[in-house]
Amino acid sequence: MNHLFTPFHIKNLELKNRVVMPPMCQYAITTNDGIVNDWHYNHYVSRAIGGAGLIIIEMSDVEPDGRITNSDLGLWSDEHIAPLKRIVDAVHQYGAKVGIQIAHAGRKAEDAEVPVAPSAIPFDDKSKMPRALTTDETKQMVDKFRSAAERAIKAGVDTIEIHGAHGYLIHQFQSKYTNKRTDEYGQDLTLFGKQVIQAVKSVMPDQMPLIMRISAREYVDGGYGLEQSMAFSKVYKEAGVDIFHVSSGGEGPILAHGRPGTHVAYQVPMAREIKKALDIPVIAVGRLEEPALANSVIGNEDADLVAVGRGMLRNPYWALEAATKLGKETEIPGVYGIGFGVK
Repeated sequence: MNHLFTPFHIKNLELKNRVVMPPMCQYAITTNDGIVNDWHYNHYVSRAIGGAGLIIIEMSDVEPDGRITNSDLGLWSDEHIAPLKRIVDAVHQYGAKVGIQIAHAGRKAEDAEVPVAPSAIPFDDKSKMPRALTTDETKQMVDKFRSAAERAIKAGVDTIEIHGAHGYLIHQFQSKYTNKRTDEYGQDLTLFGKQVIQAVKSVMPDQMPLIMRISAREYVDGGYGLEQSMAFSKVYKEAGVDIFHVSSGGEGPILAHGRPGTHVAYQVPMAREIKKALDIPVIAVGRLEEPALANSVIGNEDADLVAVGRGMLRNPYWALEAATKLGKETEIPGVYGIGFGVK
């Protein structure tokens, strides 16, 4: 039976364990250039030292106005490559593998003078009115995702995650709640996401796996549910996705009757259903920081990998702590073993 510290292998990605640090925006850029700095270096390398198997670098955007805020990371320029490679190389030194999440915030780009979206529908009454992308601009956006992926590969990442969740641009295209277009991108709500996947895959090495983060359910009237997300995920799998990172939500005002669960593991059933229906590896995420719980998600075959977000923000050495509590063997760097009772 697999457990949290069983190695995981897909294509040429070999992970020493099944602990994933999910992408979490740090809002730590002070120069408006989207280039990683020492905060990001310390943040990611410390989690590699702390035992994570896979570290996914936070949402990095394909154009300046694609950021949630101007404090976010970018991958729209070759100037981003070398500073990012410095982090990737350091993380590799400590036995972790590295992914990066490529994205565009769409209508949720707070600092863009005029955000863009599939349709001119603001996120809420406090948000800016977005401009609907033309058909040609949408095709150009696909190319921007391709170029960002090329830069990530030059920086040495082991995998790429496309952000199709949480109400950002790809999510906006795939949802009838936000996509009211009449062109080809409105007639087929999966077309933009499918084209992005194919564009990114076209520049990736054949044996590098592609991850896609999805929202399996929208918590809003008129939004989609699990049946619809399984259908579009099937299309995305056929387009080239190798692993789904299963989250939820991100669109519209969250109504009381559909509020996301505050209980632990509330998203795991969705990950389990997608894994079963599509016969594809999945990453489960959402309040899984208790080691025994995270371990049970793997042991019960609900998911293949477990992402621990808040737990790793609180404790860079969460994976080492988890191995100790679970009685599992893991490599502890340097003299840190003394602190974990290893002689």
